[in-house]
Amino acid sequence: MASEATPMMKQYHAMRRELPPGTFLLFRLGDFYEMFFEDARDASEILNVALTKRGDVPMCGVPYHAARGYMEKLLAAGRRVALCEQVGEVQAGKLVRREISRILSPGTLEDAGLEEKNHNFTVALLPPAKEGEVFGFACADLSTGEFRITELSNLDALLDEVVRVTPAEILAPEGRKNLLGDLPERLPFGFPPIEEVESYLFDPMAASELLTSHFKVHSLDGFGVSDLPRGVSAAGALLHYLTRILRRNASHLRSLHAYRQAEHLLLDAPTQTHLELVQSRAGRAMTLLGALDRTVTPMGARTLRDWILRPLVSPASISHRQDAIGLYVASPMKLGDVRELLRGVRDIERAVSRLSQSSGTARDLAVLAASLAAVPLIRNSLSFSDKGLLPEIAAALHPLSELTRHLESALVPEPPPTIRDGGMIRPRFDDSLDELRRASTEGKEWIAALQEQEIRRTGIKSLKVRFNAVFGYFIEVTTANLGNVPDDYTRKQTTAGGERFITPELKEMEGKILGAEERAKALEIEIFHRLRIAVLEQVIPLQETAASAGSLDALASLAETARLYSYSKPAVDDSTVLLIEAGRHPVLEQRPGGEAFVPNDTDLDALAHRMGIITGPNMAGKSTYLRQVGLLTVMAQIGSWIPATSARIGVTDRIFTRVGASDDLSKGHSTFMVEMNETANILHNASSRSLVLLDEIGRGTATFDGLSIAWSVAEYLHDITCSRTFFATHYHELPDLSRTRAGVRNLNVAVREQNDRIVFLRKIIEGAADRSYGIQVARLAGLPAAVVDRAREILTNLEKSELNAEGRPKLAGTRRKIPGAPDPTTELPLFG
Repeated sequence: MASEATPMMKQYHAMRRELPPGTFLLFRLGDFYEMFFEDARDASEILNVALTKRGDVPMCGVPYHAARGYMEKLLAAGRRVALCEQVGEVQAGKLVRREISRILSPGTLEDAGLEEKNHNFTVALLPPAKEGEVFGFACADLSTGEFRITELSNLDALLDEVVRVTPAEILAPEGRKNLLGDLPERLPFGFPPIEEVESYLFDPMAASELLTSHFKVHSLDGFGVSDLPRGVSAAGALLHYLTRILRRNASHLRSLHAYRQAEHLLLDAPTQTHLELVQSRAGRAMTLLGALDRTVTPMGARTLRDWILRPLVSPASISHRQDAIGLYVASPMKLGDVRELLRGVRDIERAVSRLSQSSGTARDLAVLAASLAAVPLIRNSLSFSDKGLLPEIAAALHPLSELTRHLESALVPEPPPTIRDGGMIRPRFDDSLDELRRASTEGKEWIAALQEQEIRRTGIKSLKVRFNAVFGYFIEVTTANLGNVPDDYTRKQTTAGGERFITPELKEMEGKILGAEERAKALEIEIFHRLRIAVLEQVIPLQETAASAGSLDALASLAETARLYSYSKPAVDDSTVLLIEAGRHPVLEQRPGGEAFVPNDTDLDALAHRMGIITGPNMAGKSTYLRQVGLLTVMAQIGSWIPATSARIGVTDRIFTRVGASDDLSKGHSTFMVEMNETANILHNASSRSLVLLDEIGRGTATFDGLSIAWSVAEYLHDITCSRTFFATHYHELPDLSRTRAGVRNLNVAVREQNDRIVFLRKIIEGAADRSYGIQVARLAGLPAAVVDRAREILTNLEKSELNAEGRPKLAGTRRKIPGAPDPTTELPLFG
């Protein structure tokens, strides 16, 4: 078919062969992007646009001016998009030169489609090739300049990290996806499928050479990655993918940040979900991030999210953040001042990213100018503190005064959205530009004078001198006045209401005006590129400034929340204590219109009373209390103050939760299987420094089986892992564990009975509950009165252990007829 193809289709096929598989090629034809063959068939379904044919070639197209929305839909479907642009002059009878300008992927989505408070990571995974090897892991966000690597010991750790990063795109070596085990099936709903790329991209030597070349260094040792060889391989593959396959400019990736999971409090995938740290089905407002986020900059919002998902384990580092927050809590005026100054700081990271990838505009330069103008004021506002974290932040805020003045003197206050039409550069910034603008302005004044002159000369009062992009300048005369047109007018076009003319003088002036305007636009673009280069020479200080502003904003946000809700500063140390006085749930207490939140104490110590077994009815607040303890621990270890009267919290290495469950039938997993999988993970990985929060272990199977499992799990956590543990249960036998285990304390959620009804007091008190109040809860849930009454009869029957002739409980009890039920002695009719 290629031999019979037209020159344009040959050009199309040549472009197509350059692209990686699974990439849509959007081929520019005039005012449309066209797609052909399989691309057209697939895209027409995804975009819901008409599929047509030209000869035997299927095709569909989208308007050039509206292409962004269509591209975002294709990217959301997990596909890549290549843009092929016309770069040559359109000449009759000749093939227009075209080039692929850029390739977009879900992980390199451009800013208009991004949530400013979140990262947009692409991840590369390198599975182990043999026993004993670890997983290599690298992630990069082209929109902010982040580039991170680590290594992970097993599949569970890999899953936890992927869920924490929440990538838009995941890459793995071709033919080795099977070495990722069941990871693809375990990724939560909404995560992208794992895409295979050529395995040679992960070659360690090639990766090292590519990275050293990119960073312009002789070795990678300065990045602290010498003990992460497989992480380096993944980073090299990721950089190759971004720069060579997607052809993206990654020059703003100026550093490689190595991290190890042990440097942070580990939050596995179930824990992130159960505690609703940054995501919730009820919406962002019902997450810990939603409760704490009062940031005023995009960098601050992204920083706070990172802190919540990567809490600290160093008491000294935690204390530095706490102290900085304390300075602002103690001085609301200083807090208000710094937050107001930070409002002037825009998204520096993404503006720099756009400019480095040649997709930036004068508006990005204006963003940087405005942001940098605020930096000296912010630095001055931090001068009240001469030690701790705030002086460190101030030192990393770079005013870049010369660049700021240069940008401010060059740019108009509100630049246009594109650079192609000019209007970006201030008057008196460039003499040549001013001269061209004068020529254009004077020409337009001459045009206005010409109109007045021709009205007087012809006597045609409705005569107009107009302009459009097709015909340029022309004189417009209505049909009624055509008899008065002078002989020196040359007819150019006939319209419905009259005719259009030109004169030699008008045509000459048109050339001068348009020539001056085009040269002015070209000069503005040249000036813009000079400004862009000046910015890119300062990428590292700009990125450091953005990171520091983000940290300051996150601290100020935590201080503002602490001030608004009367938080206190917890003591965080190396002990094994978890002692909280009058702790409150940080999310629920902010819920508008809800009941007043009841504070509760917490007292655990891995060296003493390490386990609390909590009993009490459903809806009483056991699960809420477990989540509260987990959330307050996370808050304490990100350096935040917490909603409590006081607290002492020994650093936790991991938090494990088994709180709530939902069937995963699509993957063949029942509630009980999910519960057992998560429990097994806890037992294998918990330590004496871990916090374990368990809710209703064993409820998904037969009663004795469930009780046996719950009891054995509790013993193991108490005796073997020695973890600080809260264990909520409906098994009233489980509190008996305290008789043989000195480290077990029994707790229950207090209720008050009033006229056969119960009132939930939401208070955790000493001792085991003696009743479950299940029937009262059933009545609160709205079960029919007849069902509730019958349940009470059966419960009484069971509690009295009344047996029938076969030794079974007499469940018939007092046989009262349920209203509306058929008579059980009446046989059902055969035919209805």
